[in-house]
Amino acid sequence: MPWYALYWFLPSTWRTFQFEHRWALWLIPAVAGLFVLRQVLGRRGQQRLRMSLTGAVGTPSRWGKLLSYLRFAMPLSLWVSIGLLLVALARPQLVRQLRQEESAGIDIMLAIDVSSSMTETDLKPNRLAAARQVAQGFLARRRNDRIGLVVFAGEAYSLCPLTTDYALLRQYLRDLSPALIRTTGTAIGDALARGINRLRDSPAKSRVLVLLSDGDNTAGNLDPITVARLATGFNVRLYTIAVGKRPARTRDTLSTAGQFDEGILQSIAKVGRGSFFRATDADQLRQVFAQIDRLERVPVQVRTYEDIQDQYRPYLYWGVVFLLVSLLLKNTVLGNSLED
Repeated sequence: MPWYALYWFLPSTWRTFQFEHRWALWLIPAVAGLFVLRQVLGRRGQQRLRMSLTGAVGTPSRWGKLLSYLRFAMPLSLWVSIGLLLVALARPQLVRQLRQEESAGIDIMLAIDVSSSMTETDLKPNRLAAARQVAQGFLARRRNDRIGLVVFAGEAYSLCPLTTDYALLRQYLRDLSPALIRTTGTAIGDALARGINRLRDSPAKSRVLVLLSDGDNTAGNLDPITVARLATGFNVRLYTIAVGKRPARTRDTLSTAGQFDEGILQSIAKVGRGSFFRATDADQLRQVFAQIDRLERVPVQVRTYEDIQDQYRPYLYWGVVFLLVSLLLKNTVLGNSLED
């Protein structure tokens, strides 16, 4: 924007400024007061000649009226000049702040059970749908973390590698259903192994696997406790979540709603230096993920950069212009006429 543009005098422009020396602005009304005081004292000190006129006094000409108004032009331009120079001295600035957040980030693998028992409705609308919704909320609270997804039933598959593409992860979570894996059973050991395999070469200082299931380890080729011991060697912490209400027991067997064995999930969490949680409804499941979210946080370094642009030059140039105008009015024939 050129210095002579009226843009520099708009209220909207002034609202964007920060002043380095704001005290200089308070001198502007003080200078105006000095000019007024000088004018008052000057008029009182003038000698006046009283004359009695018997005839009618003619009305002043237009030129005379113009000169009477123009006598204020020189002091006014001088005051404007000083005011603008004081604005330049106040050093108006445009300050733009750039905020940059940095964190090391955490690598997290979610291992979610998609077996047929996850369609039970003791969690509304069902166990799998509740887990899916809460996992999506967990994603929304993470920042700078890489997250991956493993699904398992009678077999385990790595559905999504570690990524910061949370939109892609949400799409995978929306598509979770028992139809993904037709093999019956619950291969907890295989699911742990798939997740740990994704995390073992991770450069992150904090590596976490969250396993969510409603059943005992009834399928797969790997023992969950043995895999949990391997996790400690790769510096992977294990959290386990038991989803659903405990099934009612009969004399000889467990309910077919899912053979539930909290002991295996508790043992996995203990060996894996993590924690075990039980979620019997959707609210509890949400609280469990919120607790894991609090536990697995890394410090965030916030750096604030300021881009400062000085804008005093336009007011300095305008101040010089009005100073030249005041000198012109004082040192020309026009200036002499105004003083008479």
